[in-house]
Amino acid sequence: QVQLVESGGGLVQAGGSLRLSCAASGRTFSSYAMGWFRQAPGKEREFVAAIRWSIGSTYYADSVKGRFTISRDNAKNTVYLQMNSLKPEDTAVYYCGSSSYYRGSYYATKSYDLWGQGTQVTVSS
Repeated sequence: QVQLVESGGGLVQAGGSLRLSCAASGRTFSSYAMGWFRQAPGKEREFVAAIRWSIGSTYYADSVKGRFTISRDNAKNTVYLQMNSLKPEDTAVYYCGSSSYYRGSYYATKSYDLWGQGTQVTVSS
C-alpha cells in the first residue's frame, strides 16, 4: 500500500518560512494530483495548494497566493510546500493528499482518496 508522510512543520514567527514535505512510499505510486490542505482547531479542512503530478500545473487558494509554492520531485515521489511570509492565520495541521483521477475539483477534500497523518505548523505573532 502507498502511504503519505508529511514532515517539516514546526513553530515559526510571523514573517518566517517553512518547507513541508510529503513523501509517498509503497510498492507503486501513481497520482493524478497531489494537494496540501490544512485544518485549524474547530475548523474544517481547507484547500491550500495542488499540483498535477505528471505536468506540474499548480493551483492555490487565494489566501496563500504569492506566499506559498507547491512543487514536486518525481524521482523522490515527494511533494513540497514552501511557505514564506507566514502569518498567524496559517497556523494549522497541514495534510497532503493524493487523487487517483480528476473528480471535478482540485479544491475539494472529497477529490482526494489518500491522506497523510499531518504535520503541525504554528506561527506566532
